[in-house]
This record gives sequence, structure tokens and C-alpha cells, in this order.
Amino acid sequence: MTLRQRRLAFLGGAVGALCLAAGLVTAPASAAAGCQVAYSVGSQWNDGFSASVSITNLGDPITGWQLKWSFPAGQAVTQGWNATFSQSGGTVTATNASFNGDLRTGGVALIGFNGSWSGSNPAPTSFTLNGVACTGSVTGSPSPNPTPTPTPTPTPSTPPVNTTGLVGWATQGGGTTGGGNAATTTVTNSSALTSAASGTGASVIRVSGTISCSGMLRVGSNKTIIGNPGAAIVGCGLNVSGASNVIIRNLTFRNWNDDAINVQNSTRVWIDHNTLSNGYDGAIDIKRASDYVTVSWNHLYAHDKAMLLGHSDDNGAEDRGHLRVTYHHNRLDGITQRGPRVRFGNPVHVYNNYYFNVSGYGVASTEGAGVLVEGNYFENVGDPFHLGEAASGPGTLVARNNYLTGSGSGQQGGSVASIPYSYSLDAASSVKSVVISGAGAGKINL
Repeated sequence: MTLRQRRLAFLGGAVGALCLAAGLVTAPASAAAGCQVAYSVGSQWNDGFSASVSITNLGDPITGWQLKWSFPAGQAVTQGWNATFSQSGGTVTATNASFNGDLRTGGVALIGFNGSWSGSNPAPTSFTLNGVACTGSVTGSPSPNPTPTPTPTPTPSTPPVNTTGLVGWATQGGGTTGGGNAATTTVTNSSALTSAASGTGASVIRVSGTISCSGMLRVGSNKTIIGNPGAAIVGCGLNVSGASNVIIRNLTFRNWNDDAINVQNSTRVWIDHNTLSNGYDGAIDIKRASDYVTVSWNHLYAHDKAMLLGHSDDNGAEDRGHLRVTYHHNRLDGITQRGPRVRFGNPVHVYNNYYFNVSGYGVASTEGAGVLVEGNYFENVGDPFHLGEAASGPGTLVARNNYLTGSGSGQQGGSVASIPYSYSLDAASSVKSVVISGAGAGKINL
């Protein structure tokens, strides 16, 4: 079986979770320390399997971590992601990647791997974090709070913008309300989600637990799909096709085998406060004359193709005059490209996003698109924004009030159509802290 077949087998399998708790971290004796670990086998075949591991820090913040466990039946890691894996005998060590080493209190790191097995494949029964055995409890005392020092102008402790309100293009064309006040349906598997999301009747759909599936699940008009705390869609994605008035919020997507969220021939769509990582193709793709879309407060990491707007250079006849999208307060770290890559849409508004360690490029304006890149924070991004991409001809791009550190200067040129809606712009220098504190699943009140 090829590696790709193994990855796809994982995507189609049922997830069996084993929750284990509480490890100590290397910290001063007075520090509170502890973690929660969830080990999940997603799929298993004749001689191999795929698994994911979720690490939640319950103690004081840590910088840098190593998670260790021992396989009880001779299993071996063959490939991993979101961490560096090594193995000696049955003992596995997973060391943080560059983008997920800092774990605040309550912070989560998601890692995964493919492995081999023979005979049996029991789950590990114990873990250690930074060299101390997991015990099921938080130990030590919380770090003392420093005595506050009066200052003439205190800094606000909460983000200055509303992290739950709809802003941007999805407010236009009649606005986006999703299922509104319709009755709520809770779903726990892919068939129930597919059934609840079908048709055009208004519905609020709550996703509970982990839904494992493959391919794309169709979403009809007038739907709100929102995750309960910890909700995840693993192995597949949501396809908003030929629909209008759709909201997708508070979900974790990982290991999808097509796109995580695909929007085509659809209008008035809001994609908000989701976490997306480690999939096959696009994380959030918008195409085929879709219009009036807002993509906000999402966390995309450890993935290649982040956000595509307009799928083909040959589709201008359908796409021109459409593909108007707002991207704001998204966190993109450890991605390669497409943050977003834009064709035809004008104006496309990219503001107050945080880019970190982007290895390819941040924003590309191509094929006559008009993109306003405003008030973003670029950190360690050699190519933050440019005109044209690969065989796609240039669009126009206006860059203003961006904060660049360890990054290139970018390329801009031409003019962009005016923005028709009102919005509040954070100072670019504050965007990193605002976005880190507010972006991703689990960062909104349900």
C-alpha cells in the first residue's frame, strides 16, 4: 500500500479515542504543571495504521516540549506531521515543530503519524511530557501573580474588536444569517450531518465530537453549521455548492482528502473561527462566481495550499464581477502559499491577518484581480505579497499600513476598487497578539 493510500485510509476510518491525562513540564518547582493527551487511532490496515495525538497544556505556559510514550507491541512510526519524531526500540519521542512549541495554559498542539504494526496494535497506556510521567493531575502551585505596577495608561487585556460579529463582504447582498433562529439539530456522524445540511430549509446544525469521513459533504442554503467545544471533522470537508446564506463556525478540520471547505457558485457565506491543518488540497477554496464571502478569525497551520480565490485562469467569463471576499483576523502559520491567491475578484480585502513563517508567499493578486492588503502583520515571510503567480498574469494590489518583521517588502501596483462596507482596523503592530488570542476554534462564546 502506498503512503497516499495509507493517508486516505486514515481519512476514511472511524476514530477511537483514548484520553489520558496530566503530565509535568520542566518548570520551577512552584509552577503549576500538567497536560491532557488524547491518542486516536483513525484507521488500520494489514500492516499499518494512522493515529493522531492531541496535547493540551493544563499548567503554566511552556516553551518547547517533548512528548514520549512506549508502544506495547512493537509498533513503529513511519512518518509524522506537526512534530519531529524519533524512536529507539519501542520508545517514541515527538518534539515540537517551530510553529507549535509555545503552549499557553489551555493551549493545544495536534500531531499525527503513520505507523506499522504486526500481530496487534494496542494503544500506549502512559505518556510523559518534558521527561515527567503523566499522572492525571496538575501538580505544583500556580506561578504567583506579580504585584501590579500602576501605569498612566493601562493596556486593555481584551482584543479591541468584536471577535464574533460579522464584518466584510458577507454583510452585503442582503447579509448572511445562516439558519437564523431555526430549530437546532445536533449531529455526531457524517450521515446525520449530510442529512441535516441538505435542502434549502433554515437549520442550525451543531456538530458534537469527532466526525470521520472521506470526500466532501454537501451543504445547502440557509444553514448554520457550528461546532460544540472540541468538535472536529476529520478526513473530509464541507462543500457549499450552489447555495446561499451559509455560516460555518467553530470547527476543527484536519487530514481532509479533498478540500476542507469548498465554496462554489454560492453567495453570502461566512467562514469564521475554524482551525484547519494538515490536509490534502485547499483549506478554504472559493471559486466559480461565488460572491459576498467573509473568511474571519480562522487558524490555518502546517498546510501547503491555504486559501484559493478563483480556480482557473480560463474562468474569467464566469468569475469577473464576482469573487468579492473579505479575509480578516486569520492566523496563518507554517503554511506554504495562498494566503490568499486571488483571480478576477475586485475588490478583495485582506486586512488584520497574522502571517508567520510562510515558506512560499503570502498574498498573490493575479488575472486582473484587485486586492487591498491592509494592516496585516507579516513575521518571517520572505515574500509577503506580489503580482502574478506561476502562469497567471498580474492583477493589481495596494498595500498600506502593514507591519513587516523579518520579511520582504512585497510587490504592489495599480489601483483597487473601493471597499463598500464599514470596518474597524486594528493597528498593524497589535495584530499578532490580537489574532493569536482570538483566532481558531474554541475562541468564541457558544
